[in-house]
Amino acid sequence: MQLVIVESPSKGRTISAYLGKDFIVKSSFGHVRDLPKGNLGVDVEHDFEPKYIIPTKSKKTVTDLKKTAEKADIIILATDEDREGEAIAWHLVKALNLDGSEKKAKRKKTDVDEKPFEQKQIQRIVFHEITKGAIEKALENPRAINQALVDAQQARRILDRLVGYKLSPFLWKKVARGLSAGRVQSVAVRLVVEREREIEKFKPEEYWSILAQLTTNNEQRTTEFPSYLHKINDKTLDKLEIKTKEESDKILAAINKSDFIVQDVAKNEMARSPFAPYITSTLQQDAARKLYFSAKQTMVLAQQLYEGIELGADGHHGLITYMRTDSVNLSEEALVKAKTLIERDYGSNYYERRKFKTKSKSAQEAHEAIRPTDPDRTPDSIKSYLTPQQYKLYNLIWRRFVASQMTKAIFDSLTIDIQAAGNNEQRTKYIFRANGSTMRFDGFLKVYPTKYEEVNLPIVKVDEKLDLKELKAEQHFTKPPARFNEASLIKTLEKEGIGRPSTYAPTISTILARNYVNKDKSRYFHPTEIGVMVNDLLVQHFPEIVDIGFTSKMEEELDNIAEGKTEWIPVIKNFYDPFDKNLKVKYEEVSKEEVTHQEKTGQICEKCGGEMIVKMGRYGRFVACSNFPECKNILKPPKSTEEPEKTGEKCDKCEGGEMVIRKGRFGKFIACSNYPKCKNTKKIPKETDKGTGETKSAT
Repeated sequence: MQLVIVESPSKGRTISAYLGKDFIVKSSFGHVRDLPKGNLGVDVEHDFEPKYIIPTKSKKTVTDLKKTAEKADIIILATDEDREGEAIAWHLVKALNLDGSEKKAKRKKTDVDEKPFEQKQIQRIVFHEITKGAIEKALENPRAINQALVDAQQARRILDRLVGYKLSPFLWKKVARGLSAGRVQSVAVRLVVEREREIEKFKPEEYWSILAQLTTNNEQRTTEFPSYLHKINDKTLDKLEIKTKEESDKILAAINKSDFIVQDVAKNEMARSPFAPYITSTLQQDAARKLYFSAKQTMVLAQQLYEGIELGADGHHGLITYMRTDSVNLSEEALVKAKTLIERDYGSNYYERRKFKTKSKSAQEAHEAIRPTDPDRTPDSIKSYLTPQQYKLYNLIWRRFVASQMTKAIFDSLTIDIQAAGNNEQRTKYIFRANGSTMRFDGFLKVYPTKYEEVNLPIVKVDEKLDLKELKAEQHFTKPPARFNEASLIKTLEKEGIGRPSTYAPTISTILARNYVNKDKSRYFHPTEIGVMVNDLLVQHFPEIVDIGFTSKMEEELDNIAEGKTEWIPVIKNFYDPFDKNLKVKYEEVSKEEVTHQEKTGQICEKCGGEMIVKMGRYGRFVACSNFPECKNILKPPKSTEEPEKTGEKCDKCEGGEMVIRKGRFGKFIACSNYPKCKNTKKIPKETDKGTGETKSAT
């Protein structure tokens, strides 16, 4: 009998469907060993030796796996192929005593015919997709556990444990209890905080553009189209060239009665190439932008699609390849399947074989991009077996993969330059430009539609005179950099080399859970007061923790460990020794009053006579007794006495209710005055300020 051990029951069910009666598949339910929760669990005095334990929740699983393993001839470890999966396999060997390191006296006696436990054959198999062919191929090519990958995962775990368990108590003492620090999460918070400060410091610059609305004047058809001032005396105008209304008025006056003559017509062909198939970061970004999924939700759904879905009479199948990857490589088998599908369903003129090159230097997490295991399982053909969310994500992955092997989309572009000439005194040369494009062949856009603007321009000839319908100046203001959302934050983390595919989703979940940032209704991140305070403390006193370059370099060190180029203990030591020394100094140097800016209220505590002060907690400021912890008196913030603003609108869900403007966590909104009996709410409508083109609240 051969025992196959995987991480999850769902993955186990899919694999079981492909194996015969000689195999039994069991799940470890993730890691069976880990560092203890209550203490550091790392011996910093003896080469950072980790003190692993079997958590209570895993003890029953380990006992069951041991009993089954004792009866097996071959034990096959089929955990995921990345560092985390390799570490789970290694921990299974240790927890189940598959290497015989545990004393024989601790084991129960077994049947005489059974092989000694430590002499049983242990195999490690890996596969990028859970399909019958992939499993069979993996079983034919077993290997030993890759200790370099294990060491890299172990180094990351120990590194993060040292930062978290050493620095978090410092934050508790100097700021507020319940806070945490981490290598990647602290850098993510810093990015959000610094972007917010850029926005606060931003000063908009005024600029103007000159629009000429022109029409053709021929017998065939009159066509109106916009053109913008592009050059003055052969000088191409910069976006901010015209800075004031006075400047724009001068230009309008100079060309108001000019003739508009076509000076040049340029026709070109433009081609748009398809995107590479998804990797973890690009999948999370697109799922956030197009489906409004959080990174965590995306990974949960992708895990379900990878591990397998019941497809009725067709059985249990893994629908996508492994979803934690930074490689855009595609297997030869996948390329052949894509070719067959495209030529059959869309025509040979839509097919173009294409291989993509991975830009990331590390690309260690897996060996292939995220793609459907069988493109013939089109999204619509299996829609009835998927949840709405699973379908949306599978549809996105399927279309991106198929489109990657399709031809370019071809556009015809047309540029018309028009001279406004003849009537200005200085004989200044003003050139307007109109740009247009039309799609000639849709190519990959047939499967993977993306936004593009098709602008039709009329057919005109050089020296043709055009009629001016309207000439006006338009006012604009430069805009501050956009706040981060999940998609842009993940993109920046990836670009800067912060974290790896497996860390993006948990990083964002952590900074939200810790109340360091929150999301507004548009899904943009805002730093909280406590997030700003913790960030500033770390930047000032522990700059290496939140330094982008330092954190990126540490990721490279971990990659080197995974590739067997570096030993893990020196990497940890080089970080920990100066960090620990600095931490001891900062415990003495930094005062809580300095960090939290505690303020006196002038109030006396009614319980002990102490002075009430403004303190900082995990969720913001509050008023408490200065004699804490002896006195734990806390004042609740007074309820607002401000009357809500009336809208004059009656509630459409209850009788007698009036809609009023209230203020919530994410800003103002309209709600029924009969709350909580009536919970009718609405968004505040937006209107456009015609003078500036800016969108503003109607209130």
